[in-house]
Amino acid sequence: MKLVIIDYGAGNIQSIMFAIKRLGYEAVLSHDAEEIQNANKVIFPGVGEASSAMAKLKATGLDKLIPTLKQPVLGICLGMQLMCHSSEEGNTKGLGIFDLDVVKFSNNVKVPQIGWNQISGLKSKLFTNIPEKSYIYLVHSFYAPIGKETIATSEYELTYSAALQKDNFYGVQFHPEKSSDVGSEILKNFLTLT
Repeated sequence: MKLVIIDYGAGNIQSIMFAIKRLGYEAVLSHDAEEIQNANKVIFPGVGEASSAMAKLKATGLDKLIPTLKQPVLGICLGMQLMCHSSEEGNTKGLGIFDLDVVKFSNNVKVPQIGWNQISGLKSKLFTNIPEKSYIYLVHSFYAPIGKETIATSEYELTYSAALQKDNFYGVQFHPEKSSDVGSEILKNFLTLT
């Protein structure tokens, strides 16, 4: 299996690489369009600020490429948010894969939300063997509201989308690579999707 992690200078790449290696897989880091298109699975990571990350995608043409991919694609954290229609962070237009607009938590709660939180309402092959109310690790100030593409929820001030799916595109707000055994199982589920 050829697994490509999209390299656009806005990802926590090393910890994802280690997590994948622990599962017995090898990943290639690339921003080459042909290599990404020819992969069996693609991971779209993201750490940082939405508008600058989007600018990096546009500079390399990846903003046009990613929505056309036909194989399973997993967006992580900011990666998932960039797959949405837009983000309030830097008033950014996203890739438009998920029909949701990412918004900021209110000033009534401490942001970013950092730490362990539970996921519920799990409905996708991504969550095979994952019990309801499992704990995952999050670091985020912005969130995707609940929508028709929501496949898991979490709560912080309100209920929001912890994971999204549309066709071959999957997104998780949390960091599976930092979410212990639960995160490893979710990554394994993605890597073994048929």
